[in-house]
Amino acid sequence: MAFFTRELTPVERFENALRDRRAARQKQADRVSAVETVVAEKRAVAERLAVAGAADAKLGLAEMKLRAVEERAKTLRAELAEFDEQIASTERALTEAKAQRDRDLAADQIEEMALAIERAAPGFGASAAVLVDAVTKNAASVPEATRFSTSVDAMRREVLAAADLICWQLRSAAVRTRAGNANIAVGGPAEFEQPPTQEIDRQLIYTLNALLWREGGEVRRAPAFALVELPKVLLPVALRHQHVDYLNARRVQTLIHIHGSDGAQGEPAADDSQPIDLDMLAAEEESVRANVA
Repeated sequence: MAFFTRELTPVERFENALRDRRAARQKQADRVSAVETVVAEKRAVAERLAVAGAADAKLGLAEMKLRAVEERAKTLRAELAEFDEQIASTERALTEAKAQRDRDLAADQIEEMALAIERAAPGFGASAAVLVDAVTKNAASVPEATRFSTSVDAMRREVLAAADLICWQLRSAAVRTRAGNANIAVGGPAEFEQPPTQEIDRQLIYTLNALLWREGGEVRRAPAFALVELPKVLLPVALRHQHVDYLNARRVQTLIHIHGSDGAQGEPAADDSQPIDLDMLAAEEESVRANVA
């Protein structure tokens, strides 16, 4: 009957190697200790003969024996030093193997998160589609219901696009984590963003330039290459002038890979002349349309 043994992990292999080398090093240290005792004895014999004025033949023989054991001791000490180097190298390899094991575990957890989102997204889309169909497939026409249906459908598209994006980001993060190029906190409490203000209808979008706009007398700013919730009334003008794009756009995925989604240089300064004023841009378009009319 054949028995199958489990393949050892890198950590287990290095732990076994370290244990074996430490045991071998101890045996070598015992041999060094023993030969050094012999060296001390031979040295004492040679010293006594020299002090006693022994014949040259006896002194020569004693010196020859002393040199022989000294050479033996030198060889054993060199071998002991090699064991020490091997142990140090194995300890470093074990430390790296443990670090890689932890990185692989973190990367696996990130990939599991991406897979869970990927599996859940179609269910969300189907449920939202049922809500939309409940309005659109009904013969009655109620403005409030139509607005509700439009809002749900827009939210469905936005969430599905965001789900595709976050899955791509998570898998990229898993690759970086596995390679040791990212710091991912696993098992820590999640920090949730504050829900957006509900009074303004917004669209999650990716900025291509630094932007500013006004909400209730307050100037809002967004850096370039960042995910922002832009008021939908400003979305058409921002899209027409190529200042933003949707999350599922191919160029957005490339830009996120290059710049991330938190902005190229953080929040623009108050005196920064670069941000595009979307309100002014919208007003200029409205003025042009009025003049044409």
